[in-house]
Amino acid sequence: MEANRDTRQRIISAALELMYARSYNEVGVQEICDHASVKKGSFYHFFPSKRDLALAVLEQSQILMSEKIISTSFADDLPPLARIERFFTTLYEFHKLAKENSGHVPGCPFGNFGSEMSTLDDEIRNKVNGILGASEKPFEKALAEAVERGELPAIDTAATARAIFAYAEGIMVYAKTGNDPELIRELGKHALKLIVPANMQ
Repeated sequence: MEANRDTRQRIISAALELMYARSYNEVGVQEICDHASVKKGSFYHFFPSKRDLALAVLEQSQILMSEKIISTSFADDLPPLARIERFFTTLYEFHKLAKENSGHVPGCPFGNFGSEMSTLDDEIRNKVNGILGASEKPFEKALAEAVERGELPAIDTAATARAIFAYAEGIMVYAKTGNDPELIRELGKHALKLIVPANMQ
């Protein structure tokens, strides 16, 4: 049983690495198997199709994002708006390290999957859409706390959280296409300025 879990995880990890570095359609099953050091029979034992693997890769990516970016950024050791600022700093540091290691800014795995597959596969599109929606929740919680503390006027926290996260997604597109993580750092500084009134800054 442990060996089965290890084999399945190796396949997911290999696919995540390859698809994140390139794209879903550019990476084939055989390359994934080679990268994971497994046979094709093992692949199809765990994943009836490449789409099933992609869904597992998205779930794994969500876990990693939560561990490496969300949990760190939104820990309650800082005031709520400072947590949002830290999110952009953490996002910048993640992509800066990725650029140093690979030579490329990878962008958001969910944005990458969504832009590539949303018009081609509804199941993948729905999975990405659900992950993006869940990713807005820490922002919404921080904004609600900021309103309670008088740091923000009464606002629609859900809509504002979606706007901030959409801004972050756009920044990552700019950084990826420009292959420049510094864009995340520079543009991230302006995120709160878009929602905090001038007399409260």
